[in-house]
Amino acid sequence: MDKKVRIGIIGCGGIANGKHMPALSTLDDIEMVAFCDIIEERAIKAAKQYGIEGAKVYTDYKELLKDETIEVVHVCTPNRSHSFISIDAMEAGKNVMCEKPMAKSYAEAKAMYETSLKTGKLLTIGYQNRQCANNRYAKSVCANGEIGEAYYAKAIAIRRRAVPTWGVFLNEYEQGGGPLIDIGTHALDLTLYMMNNYKPKMVVGNTFRKLADNVEGGTGNAWGDWDPEKYTVEDSAFGYIVMENGAVVTVEASWALNVADPREACFMICGDKGGVDTCGKYPLAVNYVKHGRQALEIPNLEAGGAAFFEGASSKPEDIEARIWINAVKGEGELCVKPEQAMVVTQILEAIYESAKTGKPVFINE
Repeated sequence: MDKKVRIGIIGCGGIANGKHMPALSTLDDIEMVAFCDIIEERAIKAAKQYGIEGAKVYTDYKELLKDETIEVVHVCTPNRSHSFISIDAMEAGKNVMCEKPMAKSYAEAKAMYETSLKTGKLLTIGYQNRQCANNRYAKSVCANGEIGEAYYAKAIAIRRRAVPTWGVFLNEYEQGGGPLIDIGTHALDLTLYMMNNYKPKMVVGNTFRKLADNVEGGTGNAWGDWDPEKYTVEDSAFGYIVMENGAVVTVEASWALNVADPREACFMICGDKGGVDTCGKYPLAVNYVKHGRQALEIPNLEAGGAAFFEGASSKPEDIEARIWINAVKGEGELCVKPEQAMVVTQILEAIYESAKTGKPVFINE
């Protein structure tokens, strides 16, 4: 019987319970053997639900890292601690899946990447939306050159009134920002991935905190009214990015914006031969000119087709977990490479910096 990959979970809160642990539990070649959380009850509960018999529980992640039998660590903590926990884990000989975003700052993300190179340990970031059916199809279209040179794109993550009121989402110190770093990061990751362009040149951005204090009469928020005093981040952010090759990308992100048509984790990319769009009424629309006429291709994403892997789940987080563990076992490559996620963080940080200074941020100059 093949040896199972032994995994430790650091951070047993919302994202671990909502994504990482359920996804890992669909795999028969892993075992979750250790769980760590600063709130011990969370780790105990996770161990009982997802762990093997005798799974260890910790409140100090450094104690978990001392277990030399653990090969993989999932970092599911607030953004502030992504970098130093991931670095410590790789230096302890563990391969790391870190939840998005990679880090609060580009310097932290770069340090994570450099540690991966130095230690030879695998590092990936949890951008599971790449594995949605529409996005996998769009990537094939773009990679095959069907839209030609991509020179204009939109990355959109716009919520009308859906501010997360639990955990530390509203805490700038812990998270590094609000909707831009939380959900805008997914849309930007998808857009750069489709374009296969990770060379930004100049960034201009602005952030707004216009609705956070408007609570009189109720906020209409999907998860109940927020506390303005705890709301220390932006409620919307917008960026304009010029890439080294002249391509332009705009980013729109909000938790609270008075817009009638909210759309999340979607993109529109225009090339000189065609375009792809996941922000309209279809999960994916591919547009081009054929026989002198404008044509629109709407793929049937519900039909089966070739299975991604034997017995495949269609959930993006399950596919992400399978790709990740395959890479750990040497049976495939990473989908999300740290050097890609590092650039996403670099751009997000530049948008925030531009918003603070009122000036454009020039990268690599």
